[in-house]
Amino acid sequence: MPVVTSQSKLPTLSLSETLAERVRLDDVTKTYFTDGQAVQALNGVSLSVRQGEFVALVGRSGCGKSTLLNLAGAMDFPSSGCVVLDGSSTSDLDDNGLTRLRREKVGFIFQSFQLLNTLTMLENVELPLLLSGESSTRERAQAQLELVELGDLGSRMPHQISGGQMQRVAIARSMVHGPGLLLADEPTGNLDTATGNVILELLRRIASDKKTAIIMATHSLEAASLADTVVKMRDGKIQEVTRH
Repeated sequence: MPVVTSQSKLPTLSLSETLAERVRLDDVTKTYFTDGQAVQALNGVSLSVRQGEFVALVGRSGCGKSTLLNLAGAMDFPSSGCVVLDGSSTSDLDDNGLTRLRREKVGFIFQSFQLLNTLTMLENVELPLLLSGESSTRERAQAQLELVELGDLGSRMPHQISGGQMQRVAIARSMVHGPGLLLADEPTGNLDTATGNVILELLRRIASDKKTAIIMATHSLEAASLADTVVKMRDGKIQEVTRH
């Protein structure tokens, strides 16, 4: 299970544990400046997530969930402490290294789906592969649509499918390049309970079958209960950890 602490640094990991680790935040702080005033979004957070783990971050808006996701995905960088993603410290990489790391190692899922309305479902899933200059993109995109049980809807446009189906397409797009880490920011926030549960079960299956590490930010304790580990956050700190 993930090793989570809010104050002390993580213990030294053995070689086998290090190889299985997808991302680690070690005594991380993140401070923003707004109108000259310092705002501390994260304060001494340590979190380690290994392959196949499904971790839910819960807490009120402003508690640091989204900041933690951004740091874990190398979209932002800590003010102090260290973020290690797939064995590399994100603060030590240049722009090319960071782009490669995000493109190859991380998948992102958003509350608002962020599908391109001018592309079909299949083309939306295929797009990350095309941007990376990969081959056999159509076949790989189709395989991901089938994984989320939408293989027969590839020719449809976003306005022709439901919100739950759009989120499943977004999940297929996030997985098409085979990332080791999947970051989901309120993935069920725009869905009804039943549809949201379908999405959560799909994420659980991806973590279990694909051995993909997943970190999900959510306001819902009900949604978080389906994760392996629930990390409650408040005021930029980890307050409580529950392992199922």
